[in-house]
Amino acid sequence: MKKKTARRAPLFEVRHSPIHGFGVFALRRIRKGTTVTEYIGDRISHAEADRRYESKTADDNHTFLFTVDGRTVIDGGVGGNDARYINHGCDPNCESATANRRVFIEAIRTIEPGDELAYDYQIQRDPDDPPNVDEVFACRCGAEKCRGSMLEPAKEPRAKKRTKTKSAARGGPRKTALKTVLKTVRKGARKSARKSRGKVPRKKNARQQPPKGRARRA
Repeated sequence: MKKKTARRAPLFEVRHSPIHGFGVFALRRIRKGTTVTEYIGDRISHAEADRRYESKTADDNHTFLFTVDGRTVIDGGVGGNDARYINHGCDPNCESATANRRVFIEAIRTIEPGDELAYDYQIQRDPDDPPNVDEVFACRCGAEKCRGSMLEPAKEPRAKKRTKTKSAARGGPRKTALKTVLKTVRKGARKSARKSRGKVPRKKNARQQPPKGRARRA
């Protein structure tokens, strides 16, 4: 008589979340480095994703879309699994990883039973975003260092270079002349190096590729 092998309890369950709507919660200890689940859904193009959700209003932040690469998006809202319910967190215990054009959710620290799973959505910002875009995609994870938004951190403007004052330009004309000579020598060396490597043609009208392995706004 064959012995029955006991089935292990599932890693997680879906239930109401204090962060937002439904969430995913650990049922047993999940060790760091564990692949928790795969993000599954309808695999479509970016153009189809835009067409599919073009009727959404600007203040609707709900999305089940996940960018795989520049060509493919996973729509977890169509044929998806429980991974679509994992909420965003600014101090997450999971992260998304892409392998062979598939997206997986992995634990980046040990998760105890009852803990809610979360990963950083890092939704891409667009140049034409409205001023209140961070309010639309507000984060309610409650982390101590919550950045307040599910969007990727805003890039800080580059600081302007300070113009040198007369006091900074010490050393007189001799030092200035030496700097000019060194600058000319370095410029010539760089030009020679570029010629030896050969020129790489730039693509005309090259589109900026969407970032891989992160949530995508609908």
